[in-house]
Amino acid sequence: MADWNKIYTSKLVETDEAVQQIQSGFDVVVAQCASEPLGCMSRFHRVADRVKDVRVFSVLTLNPYDFYMDPSMKGRFELASWFHAPGSRKALKEGAGTVTYVPNMLHRAALDRIDARKPDIFFGTCTPPDEKGFVSLSLGITYEKDIIEAADIVVLEVNENLPRTFGDTHISVKDVDFFVEHTQDVPALPTVVPNEIDRQIGRYIAELVDDGSTIQLGIGNIPNAVALALTDKKDLGVHTEMMVDSMMHLYEQGVITNKRKSLYKDKFICAFAMGSRELYDWLDNNMAVEFQRGKWVNDPAVVRQNSRMVSINTCLSVDFTGQVASESIGHVQYSGTGGQTDTAVGAKEAYDGLGKSIIACHSTAKNGTVSTIMPFLTEGSAVTLHRANTDHIVTEYGIAYMRGRTVRERTRNLIAVAHPDFRDELRSEAKRIGYL
Repeated sequence: MADWNKIYTSKLVETDEAVQQIQSGFDVVVAQCASEPLGCMSRFHRVADRVKDVRVFSVLTLNPYDFYMDPSMKGRFELASWFHAPGSRKALKEGAGTVTYVPNMLHRAALDRIDARKPDIFFGTCTPPDEKGFVSLSLGITYEKDIIEAADIVVLEVNENLPRTFGDTHISVKDVDFFVEHTQDVPALPTVVPNEIDRQIGRYIAELVDDGSTIQLGIGNIPNAVALALTDKKDLGVHTEMMVDSMMHLYEQGVITNKRKSLYKDKFICAFAMGSRELYDWLDNNMAVEFQRGKWVNDPAVVRQNSRMVSINTCLSVDFTGQVASESIGHVQYSGTGGQTDTAVGAKEAYDGLGKSIIACHSTAKNGTVSTIMPFLTEGSAVTLHRANTDHIVTEYGIAYMRGRTVRERTRNLIAVAHPDFRDELRSEAKRIGYL
């Protein structure tokens, strides 16, 4: 014990000293979501007067930090985001010139970045060391552990409020260059109450989920509504990139048991978690949950090994042929690809032939003025899910079956689940372009 404690103590530094490790031209990678190193990131801008051309790679940056929100940081810092959040969207809209996007599939995010350029420094978070000298990366190893192993310098913020989790989350204090002790509340998400439209979508999706299915479920109003609609199901399992409160609740209700899974039976499998403090307390030392690297969890070849795999994701719009746009509105990048394509393709190709990929959305956007079912995607929109991989599209008006259907069949099925106010217009346009 004395040996590891001495090593740990020798690596303890103040936050400002850790941030001083950033040099001009560095590629910096930071942990995502609830694992975000808030203390260090809030001080990145303090070294701006002596650095230039620093790129910070992140997924879903939680806070609007000065290093990318302040236009004066242009040329000093650039946030290279794998998935935009409100702060990065705002900076883009305001033309700060400090934010860019990294196209990716989530399971390839770390591998592709390392292939493009070896990271110079990683900033993340961890629990205090245990009696053997190991810290837990706690709430996320989507790309974090791969980057840690590749980076020249590793800095971890130690937060005693982080839960200790199982799986591939543990690292010896010997393998970390600097520790910063920074205790604070772990970033949490507010409870979202689904509205009636969300609940109706949830009910339709629940019709597609059989007892014994293994599910991937994201976060937001629609996924929460799906969880509410699954309460009469039996023996569901979980293989998901993101662990959320609804999964915990379904487990406590006996709906999720993981007993009929074909891969990691009896275990939740996830790459990261974010939710309430209740969720974090539940995850602490919980042997029912295993965190594994995103390059494995989200690999379609792995996802397809799950029995009755059901992938549930949301989108912004869908065209008549089944092209799904989930990340951009025209040329404006809104969020990111994330793991949607990973899990959708894996589920559709499930080894037992019983997998399903479900894409859900409200039938309209912009307060009912725009149909999300479109003849063509808005010019410049990124196609997140190729039409050949589209399986089921769900709105509050029903389920559009896409697998194996012709363009004519797809067009009819999608118009049937479009908002009634737009159906005549959509039919007219479909006839004009020869789809009907």
